[in-house]
Amino acid sequence: MGNLFDNLNWPAIAVAALAYFALGSLWYSPLLFVKKWIAYLKIDVNDPNAKKSVGLMFGGSFVMMFLQSLAIAIIAERLEIRGAGWMSGLKLGALTGCCLCASTIAVNYFYEKKPLGLFLINAGYAIAGNMIAGIIICSWY
Repeated sequence: MGNLFDNLNWPAIAVAALAYFALGSLWYSPLLFVKKWIAYLKIDVNDPNAKKSVGLMFGGSFVMMFLQSLAIAIIAERLEIRGAGWMSGLKLGALTGCCLCASTIAVNYFYEKKPLGLFLINAGYAIAGNMIAGIIICSWY
């Protein structure tokens, strides 16, 4: 079985994390869900405190997306589907996105009593991001 990190495709993991991060700029933009997301969270965009620590939020988000991409790569390697093509990556990303990310978000939202619409936006992003990361990791030889 070897070391857990043997044979991982680090450039694919980095590109997958960057693609996941880039998806966020579209997902949380005026083209898609930013207005609803802001309304659900009751963010005052005119409040100067709303923009504090944005660099830390973006940097921390990228690190978490890198960790998710790393986990997807490890699973793909153990399932021997790295290089198996986009459909394998799509399925793996859907599995990890739904079963690991969205379910965790849902549990938190149950206790925090957050709106279903907010869950759909945030969980949808996690699922789509995992699917994109899975496609990149499983398609890259």
